[in-house]
Amino acid sequence: MLFSKIKCNSLRSFSINQSKRLFTSSALQRSESKIASLHTFTEEEQMLRESVAKFAKEVVRPKVFEMDEKELLDKSVLSGLFNQGLMGIETPTDYNGSESSFTSAEVTICQLAIIAVEELAKVDPSVSVVCDVQNTLVNTLFRKYGTDAQKEKYLSKLATDTVGCFCLSEAGAGTDAFALTTKAEKKGDYYVLNGSKMWITNSYESDIFLVFANIDPSKGYKGITCFIAEKDMGVKIGKKEIKLGIRASSTCVVNFDEVKIPAANVLGEIGQGYKYAIEILNEGRIGIAAQMLGLAQGVFDETMPYLYERKCFGQHIGDFQGMQFQVAQVALDIEAARLLTYNAARLKEEGKTFVKEAAMAKLYASQVAERSASKCIEWMGGVGFTREYPVEKYFRDCKIGAIYEGTSNIQLQTIAKLLKPFTCTHLSLYLCTKTDEHFPHYPHLDSSSPKSLTVSDDNLDKPIKSSYIHLTSVYETFLSRYSSNKAKFAPCIYSKQDSLHFIVS
Repeated sequence: MLFSKIKCNSLRSFSINQSKRLFTSSALQRSESKIASLHTFTEEEQMLRESVAKFAKEVVRPKVFEMDEKELLDKSVLSGLFNQGLMGIETPTDYNGSESSFTSAEVTICQLAIIAVEELAKVDPSVSVVCDVQNTLVNTLFRKYGTDAQKEKYLSKLATDTVGCFCLSEAGAGTDAFALTTKAEKKGDYYVLNGSKMWITNSYESDIFLVFANIDPSKGYKGITCFIAEKDMGVKIGKKEIKLGIRASSTCVVNFDEVKIPAANVLGEIGQGYKYAIEILNEGRIGIAAQMLGLAQGVFDETMPYLYERKCFGQHIGDFQGMQFQVAQVALDIEAARLLTYNAARLKEEGKTFVKEAAMAKLYASQVAERSASKCIEWMGGVGFTREYPVEKYFRDCKIGAIYEGTSNIQLQTIAKLLKPFTCTHLSLYLCTKTDEHFPHYPHLDSSSPKSLTVSDDNLDKPIKSSYIHLTSVYETFLSRYSSNKAKFAPCIYSKQDSLHFIVS
């Protein structure tokens, strides 16, 4: 048996001297490695921040008011995003992307995308979401699941001059996105799509559409498949929504009426669309957290000079103690949101479980953005309520953070579910014996072992849906509790009578 039980007396035998040596060694290693603070940026990351900030100030800022008024993304801003390499920041240079231009051994592509989104959002959250959706949803789906031919054809365009969009939500399938009714019927070498998508970001400017449709509704979510559609295949852009905020970012209805898509345009595997969408949305929440973080920092930066220009009762309003307390609290909130956001990004890049952390970052950054924008309007008084200053726009823009890519309640629910395995006993994590007829060649753990772990997942009372979201977290929890060497173990997961069985080999 590869897995040996941890005995309590083995901890008692660990001497004080051994403990001291371990502590001293660790302390020296920490000292020599010069561990940076949690959000310290490398030289390359700082260069990117400055470059994006310069672009946002010189190209985006002069157009912000006009784009908000017209509810239209300025063409020079969009072309500037492409010219700066920001629409393909995570795309390999083999496909005309900027990945290797921005990255090194010390820099991660995920963190660079987050930096870019944050810096753009400081000036205009609308522009930041255009960049964010292109990178974290559209390009990422192609990079992870596209064939070489699909990457060559589409990623190259998306990195240079073409906008793409992620078509999941429908009129009756928002938060419950997988109640979708869009269908795809196989006819020869084509799939014929019929249905409508709603709330589709970037759709007005898009020429490439990643569409989630069901090829076999009788299979429920297992029939959902992702298709690559092009505008000239017959995709029709419908109503353009008139929104409260992020008005320069287009949000439209997208209609598919007998749209013929080549079978070669199936992205990934048939029936895996549900899995792909959930994974991508989990990653995308880090991008939205960065957008809300940038918004909070942007409105704060816009307001602070006013506090030390405006005088009341003979002193600057920023010097009143009551005002100082509020300013300090908002600054604290923004810094906490930044730590949550970059922590989630780093966990993702390291291949570690990040779903809970992404939900926390997205939720908290959205809350901070709302509080910051609201406070800044109050601090500026009457002028903050007018369009003379951009503060009111930040206030309108911030509300979407609590809605798209999972509402705040969905984030709370996700966090709670991922905390649940530590305390509940609804579902047993089965550790099969050596005699298990299904896997006789595995050296299994004894199911009677006191080290068996118990977890909870209400979804398992139903046809298994989103349970796979939690598997990595549960498995890592098991290993962290009972093993000091994760490399020895590899999970094999199978379904038996609506239960999930982990086989640890």
